[in-house]
Amino acid sequence: MQKKKAFDCVEMKRKAQEKLRAEYEARKGEFSSFVEFLNAKAEASELGKLIRAKIASAKAAAKY
Repeated sequence: MQKKKAFDCVEMKRKAQEKLRAEYEARKGEFSSFVEFLNAKAEASELGKLIRAKIASAKAAAKY
C-alpha cells in the first residue's frame, strides 16, 4: 500500500493547466491562439515582469 503524499506536484500542475485552459476558453475571442493567451498572461504577471527585467539586464551586461 502506497503512502498518501502531503503534496502532489503532478496534481498541482494538472489543476493549474486546467485553470488556464478554462480561462482561455472563456476569453478565446481575444486571442488568436493558446500560445498568444499564455504570452499575454506572462506579460501581465508580476513574476513575468521581474523575469523579463532580469533577462534584459543580463543581456545588456553581456554586450560589454
